[in-house]
Amino acid sequence: MQKNSFILFLLALSFLNLGCFSKAMPKAEVVTFGLEIAEDATPALVSRILKANDNPISEITFEKGTYHFYPDKGFEKFSYISNHGDLMINTPFPLFNMENLTIDGQGSTFIFHGVIIPFLIEGSKNISVKNVSIDWFQSFHSEGLIVANDAKNKTFDMQIDEKYPYYITNGELIFVKEYYQHTIGQSILYDPERKAIAFNTEAYTSITTKKKADVKRNLKNISYKYEYDRRDVGYKDIGVENRVTAEELKPGLIRIHGHTKKMPPVGFVLSMKGEQGLNRVAPAFRVTHTNGFNALNVNVHHAGGMGIIAENSSDLILDNFNVTPSQGRMVSTTADATHFVGCSGKVILKNCTFENQLDDASNIHGTYQKIVDVLDDYRVGVRMGHHQQKAFVIGQPNDNLGFVRLSNSFFAYQKSTIKSIEYINNRYQIITLNEKLPEDVKPGDLVENLDGYPDLLVQNCKIRNNRARGLLISNPVNTVIENNFFSTEMEALLIPVESGHWYESGNAANVVIKGNTFQDCQHGGKNRGVIRFDTDDDNKNIAFKNIEITNNTFNQFDNLILEVTNVDGLVFKGNTITNSGTFPQLHPNNPAIRVEASKNITLENNTYQGKAKEILETDESLTSLNFK
Repeated sequence: MQKNSFILFLLALSFLNLGCFSKAMPKAEVVTFGLEIAEDATPALVSRILKANDNPISEITFEKGTYHFYPDKGFEKFSYISNHGDLMINTPFPLFNMENLTIDGQGSTFIFHGVIIPFLIEGSKNISVKNVSIDWFQSFHSEGLIVANDAKNKTFDMQIDEKYPYYITNGELIFVKEYYQHTIGQSILYDPERKAIAFNTEAYTSITTKKKADVKRNLKNISYKYEYDRRDVGYKDIGVENRVTAEELKPGLIRIHGHTKKMPPVGFVLSMKGEQGLNRVAPAFRVTHTNGFNALNVNVHHAGGMGIIAENSSDLILDNFNVTPSQGRMVSTTADATHFVGCSGKVILKNCTFENQLDDASNIHGTYQKIVDVLDDYRVGVRMGHHQQKAFVIGQPNDNLGFVRLSNSFFAYQKSTIKSIEYINNRYQIITLNEKLPEDVKPGDLVENLDGYPDLLVQNCKIRNNRARGLLISNPVNTVIENNFFSTEMEALLIPVESGHWYESGNAANVVIKGNTFQDCQHGGKNRGVIRFDTDDDNKNIAFKNIEITNNTFNQFDNLILEVTNVDGLVFKGNTITNSGTFPQLHPNNPAIRVEASKNITLENNTYQGKAKEILETDESLTSLNFK
């Protein structure tokens, strides 16, 4: 046998042997669940999903119907979740390290019970969820109809429906749910006629439930070696006691004593969700370290937290993802409709409705972490700033890490790449870099992941009737906000640099805001602009660049439309501003536009038919600027 022929023979034999002894991977299958599991679908889902390593799944489908999910037989996992409580959580969908999976509800409704995360998605790739509505049997908030008030005696009376069970202990009103309970805590008024946050609610709510304790001795003698978070759950109630008390006048009728703001008006609905730091326990979707997530035709009617919280993930598309209340409730989700932390690639929100949630429609940002130790030429120890950022890992190997000293600039003064991150505990991690640290780096400087921001598109969405803002965006990459409708209690668009409490990183650049309608935003009572650029550091450094606000319609009851600070390069062009007359003006002395500490601002071809006595107000940085 010739040499070449012999080699070919050996190769053929080796392939034959591989074919004989290798085990072919099973083909991913479509798994269908029917209504026979509808009473509690959790155990069947968990059982099948946990076998996916050996028996892969390409699609999970449901016969159309209503399915209930209880936590008792859910997969259990401790989870640190950004902007939520950190807790042991159960889920019927433990989607860990999954790839190319579609979950199709085929028009079904999923009803959840208690503290449970419907979809827990971690370390996965190309996950799609479609054609499903998500709701809870009992809500994580409670509602009371205001039926009487007495300003002189500082009392108001609430009628509580039977669907909100309660008890009173030592004068404190406690609402009880399946697997959960809460106090009055954070609260806000809804107008049942408009089914929206009440006009000027800031004058009435939140109910002032806490005050400083009357008796305090030597608390100042307690000292801490290291910085601590005074707002963390473990510290926030030190030296604090309850201010308001509850009294039952008859079954279902509660009198509240001791509120110090204006008494809530009769006929309005008070929404109550418990104490801050304890009242975000069950988002509908939690997505982390996942590349490729799609939600199509998904309705989130309620969640004990956010509709979706996504962290350190990329390429996320929500199309017809709607957060809207059900069952006659005023409230949909008890926190943001959507929230993205450290996400990259593309983030797209299109054709969505976000309404009646108790926080922003969307919040997109990175995370600042504070340098507390410079350990050597390549290593720093960093601290998580906010108690709801515990255990957040700021980046992956080779991500670009920026060093920031906000007293000098809102932009990184130097960058390096991450070699590794050593997790010590949920507040402290050690970052090792591939390059030497900046020569002048020092404790107190901040770091941010410069790669942890997306190309953002928000298009054809309705954002209305909710507490707080429409969109809160800190994104230095690219942002397009077009053809949306906004009617929000606070700013429609807040674009900040926030370093003092939430530690939500990111300035803003390349922002296009066009073709949107803004209807009666800021009706909650805050003295702020409908669109607002702001930093929480009192300096004149530039934070925002290359902003275009064009061809929008502002139909506002109050004056202040645009509030600008720390901007270099803004065009406000072709916009129409009118006065709606919907509500009485709260701040009639404001201008329509206020500009401070900025440069390269252009105002042209705008139409103004509002009521401001002065359209434009500037500081000394732009004395020659005119409204056109």
